[in-house]
Amino acid sequence: MNILLYCLTVLIWGSTWIAINYQYGIVPVELSIAYRFGLASLVLFVICWLAGKPLRFNAQQHLRFIMLACCIFGINYLCIYSGQKHLNSALVSIIFSTIVMMNIAHSRIFFGTPITLSTVIGAGIGSIGIVVLFWPTIADTHWGDKAAFAIIICLLGSMIASWGNMISIGNQLRGLPVLQTNAWGMGYGALIMLGLALFNGHEIVFDTSTPYLASLFYLAIFGSVIAFGAYFALLTRLGTAKASYASILFPGIAVVISTWVEDFHWSAYTVSGFSLIMLGNIILITHWPWLLTQLGWQRTEIQAR
Repeated sequence: MNILLYCLTVLIWGSTWIAINYQYGIVPVELSIAYRFGLASLVLFVICWLAGKPLRFNAQQHLRFIMLACCIFGINYLCIYSGQKHLNSALVSIIFSTIVMMNIAHSRIFFGTPITLSTVIGAGIGSIGIVVLFWPTIADTHWGDKAAFAIIICLLGSMIASWGNMISIGNQLRGLPVLQTNAWGMGYGALIMLGLALFNGHEIVFDTSTPYLASLFYLAIFGSVIAFGAYFALLTRLGTAKASYASILFPGIAVVISTWVEDFHWSAYTVSGFSLIMLGNIILITHWPWLLTQLGWQRTEIQAR
């Protein structure tokens, strides 16, 4: 079951990055996100109703659903969608893989999870990889340029998504079921994005073209209903660190698809940066004891003082 959940998460999320490209056009980003999670929420509520799942929760639980919606089904995607307008989908997926490092840091902050020396090493290597990957962009653009802004906004989206992961863990520790939580969370996320679109002065429009409809259906059903269900199930079954394996695997799928569809060109910076980020993430979530032994270090924990 764990292997199946991993495969679903990695293959689907690895391909959703290219699908996002077909969401740009006449529909504002906020509305596209609202349509995506509104459709996903409707499907989940129907599934809950058919399965006889209880859907009534108290006010405090609904507040947690809203918090989850803001971080997982709303603001984070607004950042990602906005950033991907100016970056290749493969690069955005690699940026998002930094959520592994963020998850470990936030697990320490919110749940007291120990940070090992291998965690520090992995985070350091991953951070160097990010700098190497985007060094040509950093060197050739000004901070007011769209590319630089896109990198920052995508990193912010990853950070917010990591906060959402912590909220999800907290929800599950409180006994909130994943299916109903996702149904309410995605519904609230759709409403938040709809409200934000209206606040920003956007008209309610829709795109009936085949590419938009097909990508919307794929993002809603596969990228939201199935993939989020599989990922949150992994969080429950294995915990944050092991579930984060998915985050270091799906960028590989995204890069392969982008190379084929978007004619993404690999450079020495791309290969080096991508390799360092993946290596750093692997060290982070596996805590390679043999690596530390080779370096002559003992595995130690950083205790909070």
